[in-house]
Amino acid sequence: MATLMGRKVVVVGGSSGVGLGVARAALEGGAEVVIVGRSPEKLAAAERALATDGRARSLAADMTKERDIARMFEEVGALDHLVSTAGLLPPDEPIDRAEMEVVRSFVDNKLIGAVMLAKHAMRALTAGGSMTFTSGINKDRPPVPGGAVVAAIAGSFSYFARALALELAPTRVNIVSPGWVDTPMWDIVGEAKAGFFADMAARLPAGRIATVADVAPAYIYLMESEFTTGETLRIDGGQSLI
Repeated sequence: MATLMGRKVVVVGGSSGVGLGVARAALEGGAEVVIVGRSPEKLAAAERALATDGRARSLAADMTKERDIARMFEEVGALDHLVSTAGLLPPDEPIDRAEMEVVRSFVDNKLIGAVMLAKHAMRALTAGGSMTFTSGINKDRPPVPGGAVVAAIAGSFSYFARALALELAPTRVNIVSPGWVDTPMWDIVGEAKAGFFADMAARLPAGRIATVADVAPAYIYLMESEFTTGETLRIDGGQSLI
């Protein structure tokens, strides 16, 4: 296993939720971290929350704009590991009511954004580096109705990683597939969140909903494991089994 000590890790989507947890875990492992997101305000708050000795900084960039991504990598310079947890709330309308603008926005942000990240990251990654992207439980257990689009996009990441692992070797490319994680994204459902979580926790083999601290080590493992590539690592408390 390699170490993150002294390595540079870029975390796209690192201003909150799982991405912020990955940034914190990488810093604890001795890495230098750059967190990337769309909101300068959220990024500034995340930097304060990380409270490091100058080993963390932030850059604002929009993952739907290739010029932003290219500029971001130019500012970052050489890096050792790229992690992307970026994403929007997925479309959840039944297919007969799907709004194409919403669908295209989700595809642009999640899938096309990952393609553009890979395109520009490969020019900056050092030998032995890695890319880790994020899919999710909806590919295995899509909500019905309304889960077709998000399942298609989430499922595509495993094949994306397998192909890139061959094309970009020896750069390693992997996927983390979380189940439900208690992050601020869930706050959109308001008071219903507690009920949703209680119901799911009762069904999960793990017996509870994941925290960010449960999920972040999966990303660290994939950065450090020099013999893991083209893989999708499920960390879902057994949610894909039920």
